[in-house]
Amino acid sequence: MQISDLPYPDPGVPDARSGPRFLLWLGRGQLGGQLKSLCWGMLHFTGVAALPYAVGLGVDAVVDREPNGLLLVGLLLLVTGIAISVGDSMLHSTAVTNWITAAARVQQLLARKTAELGSALTRRVAAGEVVAVSTGDVEKIGWFVEAVSRFLAAVFSVVLVCVGLLFYAPELGVVVAIGVPLIALAPLPLLPRATQRADVQREKAGKATELASDTVAGLRVLRGIGGEELFLGRYREASQEVREAAVRSARMWALISAIQVVLPGALMITVVWYGATLVSDGRIAVGELVAAFSAVATLLYPLRHFQEIAMAYSFSRPSAQRAARVLSLTRTDAAGERPARTDPVTAPAAGGDLYDPRTGLLAPAGRFTAVVCGDPDLAGRLAERLGGHPMDGDPVSEAGTEAEADAGTGSGACSGAGSGAGSGADEVGAPSVLLGGVALDELELDTARTLVLVQDKDPVLLSGTLRELFDVPASGAVESGAALGAAQCADVLDALLQSAPDGVEDPMDARITERGRSLSGGQRQRLALARSLVTDPEVLVLDEPTSAVDSHTEARIADGIAALRAGRTTVVLASSPLLLDRADRVVLIDGGTVAAVGTHRELLQREPRYRAVVTRETDEEQRLGGLELTELAEALTEIEESA
Repeated sequence: MQISDLPYPDPGVPDARSGPRFLLWLGRGQLGGQLKSLCWGMLHFTGVAALPYAVGLGVDAVVDREPNGLLLVGLLLLVTGIAISVGDSMLHSTAVTNWITAAARVQQLLARKTAELGSALTRRVAAGEVVAVSTGDVEKIGWFVEAVSRFLAAVFSVVLVCVGLLFYAPELGVVVAIGVPLIALAPLPLLPRATQRADVQREKAGKATELASDTVAGLRVLRGIGGEELFLGRYREASQEVREAAVRSARMWALISAIQVVLPGALMITVVWYGATLVSDGRIAVGELVAAFSAVATLLYPLRHFQEIAMAYSFSRPSAQRAARVLSLTRTDAAGERPARTDPVTAPAAGGDLYDPRTGLLAPAGRFTAVVCGDPDLAGRLAERLGGHPMDGDPVSEAGTEAEADAGTGSGACSGAGSGAGSGADEVGAPSVLLGGVALDELELDTARTLVLVQDKDPVLLSGTLRELFDVPASGAVESGAALGAAQCADVLDALLQSAPDGVEDPMDARITERGRSLSGGQRQRLALARSLVTDPEVLVLDEPTSAVDSHTEARIADGIAALRAGRTTVVLASSPLLLDRADRVVLIDGGTVAAVGTHRELLQREPRYRAVVTRETDEEQRLGGLELTELAEALTEIEESA
């Protein structure tokens, strides 16, 4: 794989069981590039290793006054220089290619996993960690992958020098052969502590990054409440902790670097002293001493790669561990525990009911169903679950199905879904949401998202023109104008047109800034709703789609959704009476299961828990309200009797 061939047509299926296994998988995927880099590295380091012997032969030729020998030494130095130059140039080229292609493969894998998990990713992994994995960690992983081939080439040159000295000058070769392994292994006892300190530094850096990203995302709110200094102080403290951890880590690596300088220097002094003694005794020639000295001096270069591979692994191992943790996530927890299916799962036929066996929630096909949850966090997790993602942290429950049956809303189709859910709840892992009796998490991701679209309470608007914003996979049955009208976006179009540069007359060609920051929260929310309506999925799940708009606009939006989605399955998680009153049926979720089903007005009359959530009544207000209803009923009875 060359850089010009990127991106990969298919980055493959990674081994994400652990960080080291992930690194090994990356290395196996680049065997061709690694072998090229290794071969060029061996050529380069062989040239480096041959220099001391060439110098030694040259000294011997001068001492012995052999011009022919000196000429041969000159040719040998020329060949050695060419080998060093060509090998170094090609080694650098292939090493950089390995680095970039490995990093690109990891980035593609992370991008694919992010697209697969959607907004559920940031609920299962901290936002700062996601940023760290996709930026700095990718580079560290690529660094280790490309450093492996250079390290192996350096090992080859070290072995070559030691073996050569054993034959060329056996007395000095023994000293070098004993000293070099000791130098290479000396830093090993310090590596665990250095790695631990580096891990602490990266952990603190990840927390600081997460704090910074959260602060920037909520800057408008912070300015509104005057909280900039508070969060700025927190970031100062976090950054100082990162600095202190970085200094502690740098001290350990400085100690390792010092060892890699002191010990080779001590070996060089030993070789010179011992060699001079041998020369004075006439046991070796001067050229042999010069060759041995030059060999030890030359070994400093390949020995640095021993330290580099140790640093690369210590830095890339936790990075690979974090990347593997993200890549090991599945769309649902149950999907990772159930045995893999060998036969493809066919998409359900149109017109199937949406049923959640965990909560007992049923959304009949073609109906407008509203869901009320007392816990807003539960509502968000339930919305993701209805889209085929897990609802983490909630117990598996089969309760609530009786409430559906008692409400008299069951049909043949929904009964089938319910019976399937009852058996699915006994399987390993949490039962998946069923659409027409088919588990969503067993469908292909593209198929599942075509069938069920989830809009969470904080939708994101990508920068670009409004036309590009609405250029999404859709059935084609809903025009953008109809969707914008149903979402009451007339004022949004006017605002975009006013802020557009001269010459832009169509609001669809007006540009939206990053994340729609130039628009108000209600305007962003309505544009996101219109985008969801354009897609026209079989099942549309909306989580608090009107929480940032006024009541008059909310009432018109509720009518627009009901009219535009007529005959299509729509699920809205909300507590606004205006939305609930337009729904065909309302489901109350309490304690993680279905507690009551009916229309908005029916539940207001007979269900105090529903009334407490929708009207925000306290327990005392509910008690007084109940007394007033009782007194009113008694008064009506007296009037009827007297009449």
